[in-house]
Amino acid sequence: MRRMSLIALTGVVAVGLTLSACGSDSMSTNPGAGSTPAGTSAAAGGGVDQALAAKVPAKLKSAGKIVVGTDPTYAPNEFLDADGKTVIGFDVDVFNAVAAKLGLKTEYVPAGFDTIILGVTGGKYDIGVSSFTINPERKKQVNMVSYYSAGTQWVVAKGNPEKVNIDDACGKAVGVQKGTVQVDDLAARSKKCTDAGKPAINPIVQQGQNQVTADLVSGKTVAMLADSPVGLYAVKQTGQLEALGSIYDSAPYGYVVPKDQMDFANLLVEALNAAKADGSYMAALQKYAVEAGAIDNFAVNP
Repeated sequence: MRRMSLIALTGVVAVGLTLSACGSDSMSTNPGAGSTPAGTSAAAGGGVDQALAAKVPAKLKSAGKIVVGTDPTYAPNEFLDADGKTVIGFDVDVFNAVAAKLGLKTEYVPAGFDTIILGVTGGKYDIGVSSFTINPERKKQVNMVSYYSAGTQWVVAKGNPEKVNIDDACGKAVGVQKGTVQVDDLAARSKKCTDAGKPAINPIVQQGQNQVTADLVSGKTVAMLADSPVGLYAVKQTGQLEALGSIYDSAPYGYVVPKDQMDFANLLVEALNAAKADGSYMAALQKYAVEAGAIDNFAVNP
C-alpha cells in the first residue's frame, strides 16, 4: 500500500512511469467530472444524482467544484498525461465519477504527497485524493472514505540479476517514495538485518514515485517497494522490470476529508454506491486494468 508513513505523519517533477511528462502547479477545472484541459468531457455513468446533489455542502455547491489535492507521480493511480498538465489515472476517474453524481466539477492541484493532509485540514483543498492508505494515525487527523484496496509489491530488474530476497535485502540499495508506508516497511526490515549482525538496507528515498522507478531502471537501486497497482504498472510500462514475490499487507485507500465534515464524508459513500450501481466505478478501474482492487463496502473510517 502507498501512503503515508508514520514517520512522515510526524513531521516535483510529476510524471507517469513512461518518465516523459513534466510538472505543473495547477490543473484545469472540468465539468461533471472531467479532467481534460478543454473541460468538455463528461463522466461515465448516469450523470448527476439530484437527490445526492441536494445534500452537497453549501460552500461546495456555491463554488460548483471540488478542489482536490493530489500527488500526480503515482501511475496508474494519479499521474500527468503527455501534455504535462492534465492529471489522469484510475483514482482521478473514480473520483470524477463520484463528483459527477454530486453535480460538481473537479479541480486537481498537484502537491507533494506528505503535504496533502495538512492542505486539507488547513482548507487549501476540499479533499485529498492520492492513494492514501487508511490507518489509525491518519483517522485521528481526518475522516477517510474507503474506495479501493491495495497492498505492497516488490519490483526488481527483469531476471532479478542481483538475486534480491525480500526477507533478506540486507546491504542492498532499495528505492521507496518519501512519506509512504513502504518507508516504514523498509525500516523494519533493515532493523532485522542489523539485529542479526548484517548490514542495514540502504534506502533510496525519492520525493516522487517516478524517480523511484527511474532509479531501479537505471540500476541505482536493485529493488523498489510500491503499492501493488503502481508496482505492477511499472513492470508493464517499462518492460525492464518484474514483480518479486506476492502482494502483502493489503488495506483500503481512502479519500481525505476534514474531520469536521462527517456529513460530506457520508455523502461521498452514497456517491460511491451510486457510481458502483451505474457502472462508472468499475469502468474507471477496468480502464487501467486494476479492477482486482475494487471493493463493495464503501465506508467512513473503516
